[in-house]
Amino acid sequence: MNEKNIDWNDLKLFLAVAREGGLSAAAKSTQRSPATLGRRMYELERSMERELFIRHDRGYELTPEGKALLDELTLVEHQIHRQTTPTSQSARPLVKISAGTWTTLSLIKNLDMLAGSPPDILLRFVSAEKVLDISHREIVIGIRNQRPKEDSLVCRKLARVEFAPYATKSAPDFYIKVMADTPSARWIHNNISSNGIVCEVNTPRNSLDLALESKGIALLPTFIGDAQSQLQRVGNIVEELSHEQWLVTHHEDRYLPEVRRLIQRIGTALDQL
Repeated sequence: MNEKNIDWNDLKLFLAVAREGGLSAAAKSTQRSPATLGRRMYELERSMERELFIRHDRGYELTPEGKALLDELTLVEHQIHRQTTPTSQSARPLVKISAGTWTTLSLIKNLDMLAGSPPDILLRFVSAEKVLDISHREIVIGIRNQRPKEDSLVCRKLARVEFAPYATKSAPDFYIKVMADTPSARWIHNNISSNGIVCEVNTPRNSLDLALESKGIALLPTFIGDAQSQLQRVGNIVEELSHEQWLVTHHEDRYLPEVRRLIQRIGTALDQL
């Protein structure tokens, strides 16, 4: 690679094209025309002597070398941001955490411990049922239901999660169905007929809210259901929904002081569930 021929501004444009997945979307964020971006990406590939993209009609797909460059530049971008952030703003570094609805709820209840006393970390909770991209720093720490396979990620096993049906003593014998792509929602869809459903909701948290209002039966993690004094188990643990839980981060981010502190605190909070 001839570094003298690299226009370093092209690396910024590369980040935009790589993250947006194509020229048209990247053009909006960079204020450059798609034609200009296409030409600059060809020039970058020629200067670096690497094929960075597979070009499709529907967009730009990263090659393995393109993905490696994106990872490297993302880390550099993160480090530059840390070095150039004014001291007054960097006193509490921001750490983004992604987890499903129920784990996020438990983390929020432990906010004081996670943030530190006095607070030394600014936390951003990203509650999502889908897996967000840690390699490209969509989030810094993710709580996942499966052990990651990416070489760039490291993980720690947390407490095992189990599910059971919960309701109040006066609730009718009908389930609350969650319209979401989660194992527990699919279990209700596959095992409870429409005649056994009292209503449908589009977020898992609403099933807990309805159960607390004595409207029906909610299928909940035991660490959530057992913590509600108004609710009781109305059935056995659903063994097929039991799974391990993993705390995941990038292998380079784990050495950041704030990430190391937060990993320890999250582990303490979730291991007690």
